[in-house]
Amino acid sequence: MVTIWIDPPAWPAHGRLWSHLISDESIAELHDFAAGLGIPRRGFEGDHYDIPAEYYERALASGAVETTGRDLLRRLQASGLRLPKRRGDKGIERVTGWTLADGTRADIDLILSPREMTDERIFAAMVFVQDAGGRHLLTWSERRQEWGAPGGWREGDESPVANAVREAEEESGLVLDPADLRPVGYERFRRDPHTPAPGLWVPGRDILQVYAANLSAHRPPVRVEERGQPGPEWVEDVELGERCRDSFWWPLAARVLALEQLPEPE
Repeated sequence: MVTIWIDPPAWPAHGRLWSHLISDESIAELHDFAAGLGIPRRGFEGDHYDIPAEYYERALASGAVETTGRDLLRRLQASGLRLPKRRGDKGIERVTGWTLADGTRADIDLILSPREMTDERIFAAMVFVQDAGGRHLLTWSERRQEWGAPGGWREGDESPVANAVREAEEESGLVLDPADLRPVGYERFRRDPHTPAPGLWVPGRDILQVYAANLSAHRPPVRVEERGQPGPEWVEDVELGERCRDSFWWPLAARVLALEQLPEPE
């Protein structure tokens, strides 16, 4: 049964024509098919691959079936694999069935975007911080039992930027200038209604806003949030990958920080 579909190369961008490649069965199958064509993962848009015209005949020869762009969209929507996003945003990944620290299970859409999401939908924020040498700030979450970028839930009526600035200071002692934070993406949580939703989850608030900040100082001083737990660290690219590669948000971090070429762990 056919599960890989492609429309003719008719979409202009970057001086070339492009096709869209989908699976109406599974994203894993789509990744395998694209890899067999030699298409890099950066061509993935969250629910489809953008395929340059010169790969079109190769895709057909490998088993993809031609259809129209309209039918492609219909099939994608019917499959449940469609990743909705605003115009100009870029889907990176849909992480399915992830169990969060509070026991909630969710599917999580990871999306690149230079624009903040609507304020009333944002329940939390995080910030990828790099120093002047390109090192990354990592903090330890006792609740999640993992390393990651500073971040957490909004408090009161604070703005998402203020949320990220406060979390960075609480977790590392680093005081960021709000003007240095720029939106780079967001995580959209689709909670499983059959798992508990502890009190912090509010209906309609499904977005964790992601920022990035580049500092002018080399390894500015940081301090531990609570005595007895690991302190924050400045780490190089490879160390960041080794500690965070298994986290659900890693595909977004890798794209934001241009870390897709890090070697796989042995």
